[in-house]
Amino acid sequence: MRPARTSRRPAALTAALGGLLLALASAPAATAGSPAAATPVEANGRLRVCGVKLCNERGNAIQLRGMSTHGTQWYPHCLTDGSLDALAHDWNADVLRVSTYVQEGGYETDPRHFTDLADRLIRQASERGMYVIVDWHVLHPGDPHTSLAAARTFFTEIARRHAGRNNILYEIANEPSGVGWSRIRSYAEQLVPVIRGVAPDAPVLVGTRAWSSLGVSEGADETEIVNDPVRAANIMYTFHFYAGSHREEYLATLSRAADRIPVLVTEFGTQNHAGEGADDFAMSQRYLDLMADKKISWVNWNFSDDRRSGAVFDTGTCDAQGPWAGTASLKPAGVWIRDRIRTPDQFPAA
Repeated sequence: MRPARTSRRPAALTAALGGLLLALASAPAATAGSPAAATPVEANGRLRVCGVKLCNERGNAIQLRGMSTHGTQWYPHCLTDGSLDALAHDWNADVLRVSTYVQEGGYETDPRHFTDLADRLIRQASERGMYVIVDWHVLHPGDPHTSLAAARTFFTEIARRHAGRNNILYEIANEPSGVGWSRIRSYAEQLVPVIRGVAPDAPVLVGTRAWSSLGVSEGADETEIVNDPVRAANIMYTFHFYAGSHREEYLATLSRAADRIPVLVTEFGTQNHAGEGADDFAMSQRYLDLMADKKISWVNWNFSDDRRSGAVFDTGTCDAQGPWAGTASLKPAGVWIRDRIRTPDQFPAA
């Protein structure tokens, strides 16, 4: 039998090594070499509609929270590597809505430019691990059929360029108005197959009657959609609200509709319906509490420095190229919404 080896390590060295091992054992798990926290897309993978909820690749209902660009014909200089870094890593946003206006100096004036611009923003947001809502920003005129041919061209090209991605949602008509639900449904049923021919698994978001109010602003409600839904799977319906103008009837409609059809709030503000005027944070919080309870994903309008109170940055921030992170360059609405994207659990239901 081999005799036991006698240690020749000095006592002082033994004590020092023991102290080092104890310190390493008690050190935090996260070190400079540790992997970063999972991005929203890494954590959830490809999204799909399950029942009336938006679900991740494991079938669990989730809630996305994020920001919409303003019209990219006016505020492309607000959408830089620096500002999108801040949105992804300082605000901790899950989603960016890329708003390509069709009229008002948008896509129709230069289809190649605005397709390429949307493509660039999709790539930048995707590189930062966010989901992207590709918004075909129909506003004036309110009948989406007016731009159906252009929508086919735009969505075909965008879907082809990003066919390999699992983080894209397609919003095919921002705010239809002045037309009935049957007309909107007809538009959707012509356009959805165009997208599905290239991106068969991507969720498609369908605008609703009366500026995407589920019909409330024109005296209707969600019942018309419940009774006559778009004939396609993996569909959600959009709802927009501005807390300073849209009060109890709108809140009740959203609550009721979310139990019957898949709803995603692709645009809201804390001000009046024009995205300006005083902020109504109390009413806004009631909406956010409801959406948290029912896991309704939401996107705030808007990530720019427009003069209106609904733009999150102080006027001049984009020309100065920041500062983007923190709150120094934010209007009151920007501070409020950043807090609720960044740390939603600190603002429980009242």
